[in-house]
Amino acid sequence: MVAVVRRLSVVLVAALALAGCTATEQPPRPTSTAPVVQLGAPGEDNRTMSPEEQLEITSAPHTDTDVAFVRDMLHHHAQALVMTGFVDERASSDGIRLLAERMQVSQQDEMGQLESWLQQRGEPVRDPDAPHAHTLMPGMLTEDELAALEAAEGEAFDALFLQSMIRHHEGALVMIAELYGSVDGAEPDLAQLAGHFDSDQRIEIARMSSMLAELSG
Repeated sequence: MVAVVRRLSVVLVAALALAGCTATEQPPRPTSTAPVVQLGAPGEDNRTMSPEEQLEITSAPHTDTDVAFVRDMLHHHAQALVMTGFVDERASSDGIRLLAERMQVSQQDEMGQLESWLQQRGEPVRDPDAPHAHTLMPGMLTEDELAALEAAEGEAFDALFLQSMIRHHEGALVMIAELYGSVDGAEPDLAQLAGHFDSDQRIEIARMSSMLAELSG
């Protein structure tokens, strides 16, 4: 009888030990081996980030430089919408009208993204149509130049619109380059957003340059 009790005790202890191991020991969680790629600045290659860099970049805060860029770009985009607003009544080319329509959609979409970036970080969104405290950003038209564009018609308008919008887009590229080159700017999400803007602007510049060459020819 004593031997039976001892055997039962051994079995009970073993069972408890096994249950304890089952409750506390979990299989190791799979770790992601997918590389994280950091987008390079315009003209630079992308690169794969180390785990340490990934941890650091996820906690990077936005700065006053980032906020200033976003608000300036909102104002910059707002003028582009003013320029495309002249097209329907003044352009002679259906191609110009289609181009302007696409620009209006893309610029409005980008403005929505910029406003959301500010809102998500608790930053007030300034009305891009309100009087701007700064000097004109790169590529922006003066009031006299806007008036001249508004007064033009037909093929003269087509050519002036393309010239003006190419300059406007090139100014946006300068602003993006300045953000990337700043000491404390380009929070990760904003850097990615600006990179998309850069690509879109370059594509549109190439298209407008081709259309302007056709007009000149």
